[in-house]
Amino acid sequence: MRLTIEHRTRYRYAPAARYVTQSLKLTPSQFDGQKIVDWSISAENCAITSEFTDGYGDTISTLTCNGPVDQLEIVVRGMIETSDTAGVLTNHKEKAPPLVFLRSTEMTKPSTAIRKLVKTVSKSVGAKASLLETAHALAAAVRDQIDYAPGTTHAHTTAADALAAGQGVCQDHAHVLITAARLLDIPARYVSGYLFADAEGVPHEAAHAWAELYIDNIGWIGFDPANRCCPTDFYIRLGSGLDARDASPIRGIHSGGADEDLDVTVVVAQAQQ
Repeated sequence: MRLTIEHRTRYRYAPAARYVTQSLKLTPSQFDGQKIVDWSISAENCAITSEFTDGYGDTISTLTCNGPVDQLEIVVRGMIETSDTAGVLTNHKEKAPPLVFLRSTEMTKPSTAIRKLVKTVSKSVGAKASLLETAHALAAAVRDQIDYAPGTTHAHTTAADALAAGQGVCQDHAHVLITAARLLDIPARYVSGYLFADAEGVPHEAAHAWAELYIDNIGWIGFDPANRCCPTDFYIRLGSGLDARDASPIRGIHSGGADEDLDVTVVVAQAQQ
């Protein structure tokens, strides 16, 4: 499948910022299930330089903009060719070993409730269950425990808080699954990206997130608890990290401009053949 993407991120600063520097993880991954046909990142009156590949295998660009800056718009456009690999990430070049992703973060600290969830799932699947079976069961249990409810959580909501609330969005589903998997010594990481449609083919909010778990003898496998599936050719993978902060498509600093207003629009469509 060929998918087109237009992703616009608009910042407004009041008063104007003296300068803005941002790290951009806005170039899609390349692996057996995903190839870049065309891709561009632009920002008027700013320089985008210093492209490199980090240890996770993600492409990082650096944006710098000298002030005064009262507004900034980052525009991403491109076309990606995807194929369904049943969620398995193959031939993705990365240097960080899977064990790196056993490390807990502030957003993925286990709570008593998450430990209880893991214990319940482990008992349900039984001692003879494979890691893959356990991973699928964990993903299903997370979705059962957290209703999809946009607007009920925020960017800083932790896995523990999301499970306690029993509602949230894709970020929360991913964080709880990651936390639960790590309790079973399964390396797990957060993935940011785009989604054309959900598992039923219904158009979806285009910016999306899911988790990847490392299963011995298979490798990294994506799990999307929010949609009760593994990523398909409807998904575009941008990058990964220990949690949402680490995998954020845009991270940066600015000097001055104490008040920052942010607006994001993402449109994903199927390319005309």
